[in-house]
Amino acid sequence: MLKSSFSGKAEKKLRNFSYFEFFPTKQVNEEKASLPSLGHKKIIKTKHDTPISNPIAKFVALKRERFGLILLMRLLYFLILTMLTTQSAYAQGFVQAKGQKIFDPQGKELYLRGTNLGNWLVPEGYMFKTGEVNAPSRIHQLIMEMTGPDFTFDFWEQHLDHYIQKEDIEYLKSTGINHLRLPFHYKMLTNEDYLGKDYHGFAYFDRLISWCREAGLYVILDMHCAPGGQTGDNIDDSDGYPYLLESPWAQGVFLEVWEKIAARYANEPVVLGYCLINEPIAHYFSEDLPQLNKKLEPLYKKAVEVIRAQDPHHLIFLSGAQWNGNFEIFGAPFADNLVYEFHKYWFEVRQEAVQVYVDFSEKHQVPIYVGETGENTDAWCESFRVLLEKNKINWCFWPYKKMANTKGFWNFDLPEDYHLITAYAAADRSSYARRRAHLPDRELVKKALTDYINNCQYKKGFENTGYVKALGLRPLEKAQ
Repeated sequence: MLKSSFSGKAEKKLRNFSYFEFFPTKQVNEEKASLPSLGHKKIIKTKHDTPISNPIAKFVALKRERFGLILLMRLLYFLILTMLTTQSAYAQGFVQAKGQKIFDPQGKELYLRGTNLGNWLVPEGYMFKTGEVNAPSRIHQLIMEMTGPDFTFDFWEQHLDHYIQKEDIEYLKSTGINHLRLPFHYKMLTNEDYLGKDYHGFAYFDRLISWCREAGLYVILDMHCAPGGQTGDNIDDSDGYPYLLESPWAQGVFLEVWEKIAARYANEPVVLGYCLINEPIAHYFSEDLPQLNKKLEPLYKKAVEVIRAQDPHHLIFLSGAQWNGNFEIFGAPFADNLVYEFHKYWFEVRQEAVQVYVDFSEKHQVPIYVGETGENTDAWCESFRVLLEKNKINWCFWPYKKMANTKGFWNFDLPEDYHLITAYAAADRSSYARRRAHLPDRELVKKALTDYINNCQYKKGFENTGYVKALGLRPLEKAQ
């Protein structure tokens, strides 16, 4: 059942309500002083015609009547406001979870099928073809070394403006999907430098949401890179350990960022929900896993509380531990409108691979969602997609677009001389002398990166039709 975002405040107000909120001590004392002395008895009547000869009693009786009227008015106000804020979320245009299913604003079952906008706001090395230089900050540093600050800053500006465009969104809608998952870096919403900027995330969020509103798609906001790092690997752009689970500073920033997001999009029906963190606590830290895993759900509870204070409507997606796969860290659902998210790559497609998640969904009567999968052959993707649909598991394949790669919806050509960038990324750059020794021709690198910007635009790309068909969607040739 939906809860009003106002109800907690109203309850607190009523608990703390005092006569003296309306009648401060100074005012009460002044009115007492203005009353006739006890020696000048004057008979008055209340509305019940009860004679009162004591002027102090008169004062109290009148104030009680006034207090009761004001309290009644306040209670009526709170009641009306609560009714308005807790009216059906469907009528307000929000997607809701009920039992194991998700429902659209009209109350019809909504089965999620979508893709991830990977490599746009969070660059990844394997998609940039920079090998072990595989986190956003490292890719940024690599380009900085090869081209200098001015070109690097301009490159990221162009990348953010052109990698995903309105045409991409219109194409994706034409395939038959109904939502997009947007990976983002928390630094985009803080004063920390990220790809040469700060506080710039909402501009790109808003742009995408506007396009999706026109196209008729939902958006899930996915914090792919959290303060301190939630994974401890390249995908969270961290220092190599999931410090988010241990650092009060990191958790404070984490909660603050989600509070900002919830406040901004509380009334935005295009936003489907919030994925709190992506793939928390990698399996590498075997000795620390028991303690790290114990800290994950309590952090989720804090985040949900912060979000719900701003936004009572949207779905909240909770990721399992160890690459989203471990649901043993969860207790019973602790709030309404939760969706439990797992990721699944590179395994033999069979019922046993998803049964643990199906069992969890049935036991706790909650929806489940595979937020990332794919990166495989068309035949494998089709097989897994069929299994997901058989089990009514909502899905979102990874990713939408890649350079010179068929494992995604959309493809674009590798620029000439781009191999120079790949080679430098693989070279020994551990000292300034070694960097200088391996540095490629600056102008050729600039040209390759400029060509990358041109090629990545929708109008220069092409569809991986076999992949689209494997997902049971409409390829471009049939959509047009």
